[in-house]
Amino acid sequence: MGMTITEKILADHSGRSFVEPGEIIDARVDIVLANDITAPLSLEEFEKVGAKGVFDNERVVFVLDHFTPNKDVISAENCKKIREFSKKHQIKHFYEGGNCGIEHALLPEQGIVVPGDVVIGADSHTCTYGALGAFATGMGSTDITYAMVTGNIWFKVPESIKFLCYGKWQKWVTGKDLILHIIGMIGVDGALYAAMEFDGEAISTLSMDSRMTVANMAIEAGAKNGIFKVDEKTISYIKERAKRPYKIFESDKDARYKQTIEIDVSKIGLKVACPHLPSNVVDVEGLKDIEIDQVVIGSCTNGRLEDLETAANILKGKKVASWVRCIIIPATPEIYRESIKRGFIEIFMEAGCIISPPTCGPCLGGHMGVLAKGERAIATTNRNFIGRMGHPESEVYLSGPAVAASSAIKGRIAHPEEVL
Repeated sequence: MGMTITEKILADHSGRSFVEPGEIIDARVDIVLANDITAPLSLEEFEKVGAKGVFDNERVVFVLDHFTPNKDVISAENCKKIREFSKKHQIKHFYEGGNCGIEHALLPEQGIVVPGDVVIGADSHTCTYGALGAFATGMGSTDITYAMVTGNIWFKVPESIKFLCYGKWQKWVTGKDLILHIIGMIGVDGALYAAMEFDGEAISTLSMDSRMTVANMAIEAGAKNGIFKVDEKTISYIKERAKRPYKIFESDKDARYKQTIEIDVSKIGLKVACPHLPSNVVDVEGLKDIEIDQVVIGSCTNGRLEDLETAANILKGKKVASWVRCIIIPATPEIYRESIKRGFIEIFMEAGCIISPPTCGPCLGGHMGVLAKGERAIATTNRNFIGRMGHPESEVYLSGPAVAASSAIKGRIAHPEEVL
């Protein structure tokens, strides 16, 4: 009996030749990740259990990306705790300040995660790294503490659902539209504790940036992880970045799947998720009367170079509507630097956008773009729950960067063809 990519990675990391869905396994982890919100809870548990050190100071990663630069005293105290812990235990991958980006964009970019890894993070969007052919999933802070100390963690092996995508992509359509389409089709619990495996000819033409967007939002369908097979694009992306040797896994032809869903991507247009669930998905053409107050282009979902290039191509020579705040957030310093070189930042400034340093800030209603009562935003982020970006009586619509940038110009939700 064959195994899926996910099953093969978990078997390899548990010292077994075969695993199957439903089994409980104890697996070795390659990377343990936490951020400025979740790490302090892990460090408290670390002290309670009397741990003397981490299992490997090169495999534990702290990224201070949510409330930094520190927005208040509480966030400053949290970051201080992590900083002091990292100094004490000589944590190699500690990111704060000028070298810090949004964690799920930063780790792939820096080559910290490689194919075949098992990655756990105290953040639900850790599943992003499945784009590199890694098994990656979010966990609670207590679980993270255990892994930080021992280098191991237990899993229940998930069932796998294969999404077989074929056809030619329409203009402007990206991975964000694909994953919104899928979530709209199966619901926020449609892949509950399953591995979402993406394959097919249409996936092979999808950029690495778009693949990360798709994997990033697997959790919004309730999935344990999202994962892609390693191909030439993956190898090209990691060959200059990888900090460690890696191992490539591929699903067997006779692997078992809970379900296989075929998708013709040529039929997928630009999608928008309406309040207050990522599954409340409609075509952008049906929302032309929805006025907005704010646009956010960034986050661990869509703050990569491809996303900013799309936004810049639409905003070039145009102006953001006078009543709209358009916030642009490059996800990492490297993306910010490259955006300057390519002229994107100048385009954004000429259009009247606000340029933010790398941060998760507005996505979770933390800072750098909190909504007031009654305000409405369209964002390239990943969640639009009640109160997600601020006041409980505000609204968030989710889209890709093309729709977000077009909406900033029109002052209402708009298709790119309306402004070009």
